[in-house]
Amino acid sequence: MKIALLGYGRMGQAIEKVALERGHEIVIRKDIEPLEIDLGIADAAIDFSHPTAAFDNIKSCIDNNVAVVSGTTGWLDRFEEIKDYCVKNDGSFIYASNFSIGVNLFFNLNAYLAQMMNKIKGYEVDMEEIHHVHKLDAPSGTAISLANDILADSKKNKWTIASPEKDALFIKVKREGEVPGTHVVNYASAIDAIEIKHTAFNREGFALGAVVAAEWLQHKKGVFNMKDVLSL
Repeated sequence: MKIALLGYGRMGQAIEKVALERGHEIVIRKDIEPLEIDLGIADAAIDFSHPTAAFDNIKSCIDNNVAVVSGTTGWLDRFEEIKDYCVKNDGSFIYASNFSIGVNLFFNLNAYLAQMMNKIKGYEVDMEEIHHVHKLDAPSGTAISLANDILADSKKNKWTIASPEKDALFIKVKREGEVPGTHVVNYASAIDAIEIKHTAFNREGFALGAVVAAEWLQHKKGVFNMKDVLSL
């Protein structure tokens, strides 16, 4: 498979390493700045770019009939727009806030726990996410995905990172060193606490999941997510 890397920062370089190990070829390496290059030479594009570049990157892939996988966060106010554009133009697109296979299993565990805890009185839920100091968005896209699944089965009606509020799910955000990503969901009562946690040790899990998603997307049309890829 010939792959275009749209975003060649830390994640792009990690994806390149995994892709080469799996026998693929990198034909385009693009950073934030536009490059005058034909995307059509690629079979698939993997976008880990910048919030300001992601929408145009994905649209260009769809226009060039290139299957595109995106893990860029911070641009999702335009997600429905690009989703409709993809369907209208018979494109191939996967978006995930996190491509790690372990994190996607964690998403399912979190949603299941939220369903159970919604039936039990006396517990308050909050979250914590920790990432490296270079991360631009807060909270992380992964934290937002976790929060939305909790809110779907909760009396709380929103999430916040400002300070704890009665009707809001509080997400404590930390930026420390070179932490790849840690996410914690905690339910606490006066008598005990239940905690689930995912800790990434490096970027390899994210990179592997993105490449696996690009492999899976070949010869498919539509808008998909990691649940589709992993049959969850």
